Amino acid sequence: MRPQPPIFPTIKQEIFDWRLWTGRAVVLAFAALAGLTVVVFTWMTEHAAAYFSSFEKSFWWGPLLLTPVCTAAIVWLTRRYAPGAAGSGIPQVMAAIEPEVPKNSRHIFVSLKLSVIKMLLTTWGLLAGLSLGREGPSVQIAAGVMHNARRWLPARSQVSDNGLLVAGGAAGIAAAFNTPLGGVMFAIEELSRKPENRSNGLIVAAIVLGGLMSVSVYGNITYFGVIQVQNFGWALLLPGLLVAVCTGVAGGLFARLLIISLAGVSGDWFSRWRRKAPVRFAAACGLAVAVLGLASHGDTFGSGYDPTRAMLDGDGDASPLYVLLKFMATWITTWAGVPGGLFAPALAIGGAMGNDIAQLTGYVNAPTLIALGMAGFLAAVTQAPLTAFIIVMEMVSGHALVLSLMSSALIASGVSRLISAPLYTALAELQLQRLPTRG
Repeated sequence: MRPQPPIFPTIKQEIFDWRLWTGRAVVLAFAALAGLTVVVFTWMTEHAAAYFSSFEKSFWWGPLLLTPVCTAAIVWLTRRYAPGAAGSGIPQVMAAIEPEVPKNSRHIFVSLKLSVIKMLLTTWGLLAGLSLGREGPSVQIAAGVMHNARRWLPARSQVSDNGLLVAGGAAGIAAAFNTPLGGVMFAIEELSRKPENRSNGLIVAAIVLGGLMSVSVYGNITYFGVIQVQNFGWALLLPGLLVAVCTGVAGGLFARLLIISLAGVSGDWFSRWRRKAPVRFAAACGLAVAVLGLASHGDTFGSGYDPTRAMLDGDGDASPLYVLLKFMATWITTWAGVPGGLFAPALAIGGAMGNDIAQLTGYVNAPTLIALGMAGFLAAVTQAPLTAFIIVMEMVSGHALVLSLMSSALIASGVSRLISAPLYTALAELQLQRLPTRG
């Protein structure tokens, strides 16, 4: 049995150790700053999406010119000035936490410079109508702000660099979704690699504080609003199971497709073109996204917020091919190499799958299956079922659907594991290949 610490010396150290309190104050101050940075980023992306929507409605042909040109420009700037800003941002933070990464090389994956560039280029991507989300980028942005706190920590501080990265990345998710609990679970499922990171009360407090910054500005709202769930019974069993299995298969295929595409090891003509002429390849991807957007009457542009809200309100007239078109638009956007995340598009695809199954089976309460589809597809793509479950749970009015959401996320994640390796782990390994020591 481990000996108990002496009471009075421990209390004395807690009260009078100025290094301890200074370190805590610095961590919490930067956690608040990271949360506020994500709030600013949210404001930027929302206005960018609104401007594109207005442009697209005024000039239906506009995306055929705007989207390819902007996609090519974004990829050129990213590759030339900030290669670490490409993609989601979550793999970069996971790579920075790896023990094999030297401290002087972490700026390759996470830094204030990358945070600023990530904010600008992701916003530009939404201004161009690309199918991406802001949640993954929020992880890298907040981690870059939080990691800068190490410059201000006193000597012999008990807060490690990895702890700052975990706290920052999780605070980014918490602030992006207005779900502090979701941020804590994201830190446990995706970012933590050492047990001490998981049990550090200061790190948890920093995550929660970062999330509360978003709540203090935007109020207690969620990205897609509150999903109203009516009373349900055994009639949900078969449609709910169908949603979980279908989203698991689709999410696993989506993750596998992304890994193969981004790794570029298949040797196909597109992968060779991407390696030889990445900017021209990005322009072609932008044109494909624009064509998909026009084919869906604008529904596949952006993060997927408007079509999902329309489905939840019961007055949506999305294309019957919306799931396929959004799936393709999100894959092509990511393949192009622009900075942007997958969380919001994944929620939109999963919600649409739930809505389609509700119509197919005649289930009367479509929002219930939409919520199950959101949790299932996000869990299948990320293979982080508890994070997906908690994020969607915060959108549901009442607790009647909690067990169903958890079951859907766990089943879908289990099915996905039969099809694909964990997406972010695989992409983090690709990021590690950028280290000088690994060529």
